[in-house]
Amino acid sequence: MIHRPIDRVVDLTDPAANRVFGFTLEEARRRVATGSPDAVREIEGSFALVARDGDVVRMARSLDRPMRYFLAKQASGPALFVSDRMDAICDALDAAGLPGQFHPSYTRMVPAHHVVELRLIGCPDPDALHTRFFTPRRNAFPSAIEQIGGRYVCALSAEIERWLRALPSDAPVGVLFSGGVDSGAVFLATWRLFGELGLAPARLKAFTLSVGGGEDLEQAREFLRRLDLELFLEPVDMPADAVDPMAAVEVLEDYKPLDVECAAVSLALCRGIRERYPEWRFLIDGDGGDENLKDYPIEENPELTIRSVLNNPLLYQEGWGVGTLKHSRTYSGGQSRSYARTWAPLRRYGFEGFSPFTRPAVIEAAEGIPFIELTDYDVSRLYDLKGKVVSDGVRQVTGMSMPVFPKRRFQHGAVSPGERRRLAFSESDYRAHLASLYS
Repeated sequence: MIHRPIDRVVDLTDPAANRVFGFTLEEARRRVATGSPDAVREIEGSFALVARDGDVVRMARSLDRPMRYFLAKQASGPALFVSDRMDAICDALDAAGLPGQFHPSYTRMVPAHHVVELRLIGCPDPDALHTRFFTPRRNAFPSAIEQIGGRYVCALSAEIERWLRALPSDAPVGVLFSGGVDSGAVFLATWRLFGELGLAPARLKAFTLSVGGGEDLEQAREFLRRLDLELFLEPVDMPADAVDPMAAVEVLEDYKPLDVECAAVSLALCRGIRERYPEWRFLIDGDGGDENLKDYPIEENPELTIRSVLNNPLLYQEGWGVGTLKHSRTYSGGQSRSYARTWAPLRRYGFEGFSPFTRPAVIEAAEGIPFIELTDYDVSRLYDLKGKVVSDGVRQVTGMSMPVFPKRRFQHGAVSPGERRRLAFSESDYRAHLASLYS
């Protein structure tokens, strides 16, 4: 076996998509190049960075930035292609005169919260080295709901404030809003900050998707009506044929049904906003709130129990983790994998998105909650916990009593029951369609 250093690195990521606070982009890349987890942990914001230090190439990303790489063979030595998309890597290989090497299963996804290191490459290629740079402390806080909620929503609000301060002073801001706990907390925190920062309230809108009369629209209207904020609501009514799951597979580049369904309705919403507002750029949403407070139906996944959910750190954010038998070589796990359901639709329609729930400070405030003490492994108590924590935190931070409605998924609330048949495909259907794109 002959091992050789990487001959060249082709960075196809969009540098303008990085929004780093406290450092220049060059300094952030230098920190990634060192491989020091402490240095990378200090990078705040949204980023997908690749850096080289001699024969070593290192990559790192935030939770909200999908990042893939592909090692191509060439006579002068291996070439590393890095992008947020499979199809961009495929096109770049063709343009570089390296056709025929690409297959989607040969791509690798950089897992969130890890520095990925590649040194000498051969045939076969050795595994990359993964070094964790974010390890939140678990069970760090007392079990008082008031303290937990205040800490969590304060962290949320601080991230939104930093994001707002970095935007152009006249840029409109849209909240992707269903009236659920997460989008509700994001909207109310954003609305409060508009007042504190002296921003014009006319710049703020709450966009709610309705396909065939989905239930989210009435929920969103009732949420805002109770707080006398209904004037911010902007329904986005889209025809049923705007929800196309096979088109979503192509944009998402994945086949997990729940993520495909979510991406399909996200594409419909983004399309509707773009058609109405050709120049709109900035959107904020609540993706990640379910993961942080472990609010998914455990009974829908036969691999999970409440004990596995509560005893495995960052399970919903990262899956079972790098180095486990369940870890895919093509995809990372959890939200690290599935954030493409949000990222890719927004990028397709030219939006810059942001979810404060993906920021480490907010995740730390969630991971520090003593879930076991508060629930005693009772599933119903776990499901009730999120509404209690977030609503109490919102009350402390904004002074408002946030309505809490029963949980439902975005794709179920945005699309009427009569039109959900459009999403009635299996994982094997989506897998086959993704494979057909490269056959």
